[in-house]
Amino acid sequence: MATTPKNPLSSEENNAIVKRVLSENWTLYYKQYIIAFLFLGAVAASTAFVAYIVKNITNDVFVNQDMDAAFYIALAIFAVFTIRGLATYGYMNILGRIGNNIVARYQRRVFDHLLALGVQFHKSNRSAYIVGQINQNILAMRTMMNDIVIVFARDLFTLVALIIVMLVQDWHMTVISLTVMPVIIFIMSRYVKRIRKVAKQEVDLNARVTSSLIENSQGMEIVKAFTMEEQMEQKMLHLTEQAEIRSNRIVKLNAKTKPPTEILAGFAIAGVVAYGGYRVAELGHDAGGMFSFLTAAMLAYEPARKLASFRVAFERSLVNARMLYEILDTPPRQTDKPDATEISISNAEIEFKNIRFAYAEGDIVLDDVSITAKAGKTTALVGPSGGGKSTLILLIQRFFDLQGGEIRIDGQNIALKTAKSLRSNMAYVSQTAIMFEGSILENIRYGRPDATDEEIHEAAKLAQAHQFILEQPQGYDTPVGELGGNLSGGQRQRISIARAFLRDAPILLLDEATSALDNESELLVQQALDKLVKGRTTIVIAHRLSTIRNADKIYVIEAGRVTQEGTHNSLIRKSSGTYARLHGIGNDKLEKKSVARKKETVKRFAKGKTS
Repeated sequence: MATTPKNPLSSEENNAIVKRVLSENWTLYYKQYIIAFLFLGAVAASTAFVAYIVKNITNDVFVNQDMDAAFYIALAIFAVFTIRGLATYGYMNILGRIGNNIVARYQRRVFDHLLALGVQFHKSNRSAYIVGQINQNILAMRTMMNDIVIVFARDLFTLVALIIVMLVQDWHMTVISLTVMPVIIFIMSRYVKRIRKVAKQEVDLNARVTSSLIENSQGMEIVKAFTMEEQMEQKMLHLTEQAEIRSNRIVKLNAKTKPPTEILAGFAIAGVVAYGGYRVAELGHDAGGMFSFLTAAMLAYEPARKLASFRVAFERSLVNARMLYEILDTPPRQTDKPDATEISISNAEIEFKNIRFAYAEGDIVLDDVSITAKAGKTTALVGPSGGGKSTLILLIQRFFDLQGGEIRIDGQNIALKTAKSLRSNMAYVSQTAIMFEGSILENIRYGRPDATDEEIHEAAKLAQAHQFILEQPQGYDTPVGELGGNLSGGQRQRISIARAFLRDAPILLLDEATSALDNESELLVQQALDKLVKGRTTIVIAHRLSTIRNADKIYVIEAGRVTQEGTHNSLIRKSSGTYARLHGIGNDKLEKKSVARKKETVKRFAKGKTS
């Protein structure tokens, strides 16, 4: 699974990921990066100049007390710091804009890839977890590129420039002071592998925390209804504690690198001060040169420390990059065949021939199923839950590949046709009406993006939705809220049906479109569906047998097989059959609902009379 953490990366994998990140980003921004390098070079040069000019400040200003030299030196220092400030603004602005574009580009890329991945991927991975993980990983990609540029263009340049100053002033002491560098690098490398492992655990746990927050927000009604607050609090407490522990381990690992590096750096600088003082006091060396050397040595410590610790921070970014690429490299399973052509539909007759199907690593769901949905007719699928009815709806849309058999539309094998052309000829109304961020108008327009507002209004009228939409605060421009939370179940379903009307496709797929509705909403939705099915090849799944009494053909599916087929009247006469049994259960429920409706009508009538 793409989101499952793997083992720490090898050096070869590290190098491959670094090359991939650079190849994907450097070629796009190399001109901006070159300008940023020039700005960073100016920052490095100005830092080195400050160290170099200390010699002149000491000898000319303080020892020789030359006021003309003091004026020119002061002017030079002001100019250098001005350049440094402008250069800092320049590189920060450029790298910030590049970083923001990297984030936006990878967000679009990941979103496009998630759309391309099959339904199986999204069913196998929690969406909230994926979102939490992706957000962390994309931000880390920006950090990685910025760190590479800043560390090597600013810190490395600065260190090299300062070492040059040190060599110019006293090459003997330069060699002595640099002896601690290999020791510092060795100490830092010891923590790299441990950082890799803990960083991956930290990303995973932070993603789970984000996932839990999103899922609790979306399911707050259930949390409240089942008084799950304490359970959710305990779960979140456990996750945040684990995430905090992993984060603290990384903090501790980073902190452990500081004492030895600080001690070694202090030892080197202390040694230089002592030895330099001896050379000035006892051997008569130039004091200004010695001060310049010491300034360069102390200024060099900061970029040297950043270069040494860069590997630790870089490992965390590599972990994020790898996890992001694991998602991007997940191949879509339901891709079109290389020679796939667009489907051409005239009558829209659908034929399932000897269908055999199982979900990944699961038991057989459909076994040798053959069904024919006549053109322009309504075909109903009924049977106990888990029999495979909804799977047939998914298969006809090519969300999954078959293990055996064929699905044909007007004699054309859909496996040899492009998914886009196939699905553009279908309208789907599910049990759960899915709403997307935006207004009611935008949600209906998803049925046909080029539709006019007038066409959308007409589709809403056909779906029995126009009136309630006009009663909303902003009419068609009213936001639907998260997952359609601003609307009732019946309203969402009628918007979903309006979307199907707008689609105006020859094939209509209905999966339990009225099962979750109250009586009044069910009546309105059923009226809309009765209009929608006319003239279309319709496949409908329903547990409420009253909704499919008038179907032209009914198939009973049990345990992945067709056990009965016929019309309502022919099947009901088989008293020992599953359909007759289900119809009996349905009639009992309908009778109870009828009584409930009558009581509700009496109550409303009485209320109207008293008022």
